[in-house]
Amino acid sequence: MKIALIGYGKMGHEIESIALGRGHNIVSIIDIDNQADFDSPAFRSADVAIEFSRPETAFANYQKCFERNIAVVAGTTGWLAKLDDVKKACKDGGKTFFYASNYSIGVNIFFAVNKYLAKIMNDFPPYDVRMEEIHHVHKLDSPSGTGISIAEGILQHIDRKKTWKEGVEGRADELLIETKRLGEVPGFHEVVYESEADSIRFTHDAKNRKGFALGAVLAAEFVQGKTGFLTMADLLKF
Repeated sequence: MKIALIGYGKMGHEIESIALGRGHNIVSIIDIDNQADFDSPAFRSADVAIEFSRPETAFANYQKCFERNIAVVAGTTGWLAKLDDVKKACKDGGKTFFYASNYSIGVNIFFAVNKYLAKIMNDFPPYDVRMEEIHHVHKLDSPSGTGISIAEGILQHIDRKKTWKEGVEGRADELLIETKRLGEVPGFHEVVYESEADSIRFTHDAKNRKGFALGAVLAAEFVQGKTGFLTMADLLKF
């Protein structure tokens, strides 16, 4: 498979390593200093572009891929105000777009179990629920896309929580997300249910970026021959 990388930071390097190890070809690497390469024959030859850039440039990058009929695996978060435009391009224009707030297989297992736990805890109102997330200091969005996905999974099933709020203080019907940016932490997320009697803590702690990079490459392999808006729910069958 011919892969173009858009964004060549730490994640881009990790994706390159895993893709090459799985027998794929990296035909183009586009970063902030070579934007003209979107029009290069090498980029146009790609089967799929894996995009990990910045929130303010992500949607424009997707449009450039769509114009060249290149499938997109999107790893950037913080751009979702344009989500409906992307879905419209997939539905009306036959484009291929794969999005996940987090590509780690472990995190997506966490998402599924988080929803199941919330269903159980909905019947136990003495337990309040809150969240904590820690990411590296380079993380631009807060809460992260992963944190928001976890929060939305809880809000779907906990009737006593109506919305999420970043911070440590809020109303009883707000799901509080405490966010921290420390060092080079790849990603830590914890859901805490707490009553006067005890606490239940549910945690995912990423050790490195390899899990995220592998998931992105698996998504790139998955989109071959497909059209439409795809997610980890399509790739993973649980």
